Amino acid sequence: VLSHNLCTVLNVPHDPVALEEHFRDDDEGPVSNQGYMPYLNKFILEKVQGNFDKVEFNRMCWTLCAKKNLSKSPLLISDEDAFKVWVIFNFLSEDKYPLIIVPEEIEYLLKKITEAMGAGWQQEQFDHYKIALNTSREGLSAWELIDLIGSGQFSKGMDRQTVSMAISEVFNELILDVLKQGYMLKKGHKRKNWMERWFVLKPNIISYYVSEDLKEKKGDIILDGNCCVEALPDKDGKKCLFLIKCLDKTFEISASDKKKKQEWIQAIQSTVSLLRAGSAPPHKEARQKRKELRQKLQAEQEELERQMRELQAANENKQKELETVRKQLEAAAARAAEEEKKRLQTQVELQDRFSLELEREKMVRQKMEEQVAQKSSELEQYLQRVRELEEMYKQLQEALEDEKQARQDEETVRKLQARLLEEETAKRAELEKWHLQQQQTIQMTEAEKQELENQRMMKEQALQVAMEQLKQLELERKEALEQYEEVKKKLETAANNTKSWKDKVAHHEGLIRLIEPGSKNPHLITNWGPAAFTEAELEQRQRSWKGKKATSE
Repeated sequence: VLSHNLCTVLNVPHDPVALEEHFRDDDEGPVSNQGYMPYLNKFILEKVQGNFDKVEFNRMCWTLCAKKNLSKSPLLISDEDAFKVWVIFNFLSEDKYPLIIVPEEIEYLLKKITEAMGAGWQQEQFDHYKIALNTSREGLSAWELIDLIGSGQFSKGMDRQTVSMAISEVFNELILDVLKQGYMLKKGHKRKNWMERWFVLKPNIISYYVSEDLKEKKGDIILDGNCCVEALPDKDGKKCLFLIKCLDKTFEISASDKKKKQEWIQAIQSTVSLLRAGSAPPHKEARQKRKELRQKLQAEQEELERQMRELQAANENKQKELETVRKQLEAAAARAAEEEKKRLQTQVELQDRFSLELEREKMVRQKMEEQVAQKSSELEQYLQRVRELEEMYKQLQEALEDEKQARQDEETVRKLQARLLEEETAKRAELEKWHLQQQQTIQMTEAEKQELENQRMMKEQALQVAMEQLKQLELERKEALEQYEEVKKKLETAANNTKSWKDKVAHHEGLIRLIEPGSKNPHLITNWGPAAFTEAELEQRQRSWKGKKATSE
């Protein structure tokens, strides 16, 4: 009987012979679920083509299981509403056996029902319920979900009819793929009269019926990517008109008000857009996204648990290592105690030895202080010499200031001398720094005396090297002064030579003259440009020529 009814509902031809052949050798009593499943998969489900009424199939399955599993306690919903909740559960449940609906999908379903009732969603109440649910199990079975909705826990203040209408609305949307439904007027194609029809919008079709009980169907409007919908102006006494254009027909429809008209236009346009894009209905696509998100979160949770296990194992290993280290430290502490005893004994012996060495150190320190005083006196003399050199540097600087306008050789010599004097000043500053360091070494503790003595010897050597460099700088400065005197003499000789040449040119007749800065008197202008001599010079030359001419005559 079960096999025959399944074949009838699924539009599959029933084969009684195959049934008898399959169960011929089974004489052990009633067939279990696991025993019937191979026959169901091979001879019934594999032959299903998809052209069957899914609601009738669900009703048959409901008939088989409801009587045994449905709660006997009174509920606020009817058996028909319980059936619809059961079908919705099958749609929203996880794809594993036994079927359960997780808290996220329960929240989604209860929100849809609450919105359909026009009530406010109580998020805080559901959060408390979710916490209590998570502590005990992962989700609810179909019968527990029916008890939850039928108990009215999340629909307090609503009557049975309101809850039933909300369940039906959610059932139509999620199971029957009803995107929108309602009464509107439709214009006939033959008699051109307007009739009220109940329209039902689905992902690829708009069906219209005589009334909302869906018993008498009057026609369908097949939707595809080529369809379009547009608003029409009011005419013939009809308002809120819009037009649905398909490939073969055009349908004129009048909504009850402007709001309904706009809602229907937007719903149909959205449906056509989904058809063009080849997308699933919104609620199915949303369910798939929620499922993918849960799978992603579950994978992340599993990865986190794996990492926690690894960390716990690593922590246990660390604890073992720490225990081993603790034991090693205890053994090391025991060894350290023995060594401490030995160290104290050695320390007593060393103190006596250090007392003798300390006396010797005091004598050595007195000698070092005397040597430091002697070196300080020598350093004072050296500083006096440096001050004298500074005075000489100032005098030389004044002489160089007077000779700023000298030629390039004189400038080169001056720069060289200035550089040497700067080096001398740097050396002097370095010597003063060493002097201060030597004074600080006197104040150091007794434990550092030996090291400071070595440093002082090194600094004395550096002081000697610096004094030699200072002497070298003095020699270089003297050489620079000698070079300066030589350059000065050369300049004087060049000046004398220039003066003698100017005298010769002044007595020489002709156009040759020494190029020198001209006078401020105006120059003569010739056909070839400015003349090489002034008007006064021209008159002087004319008088000279006239005198020579008179003498010759």
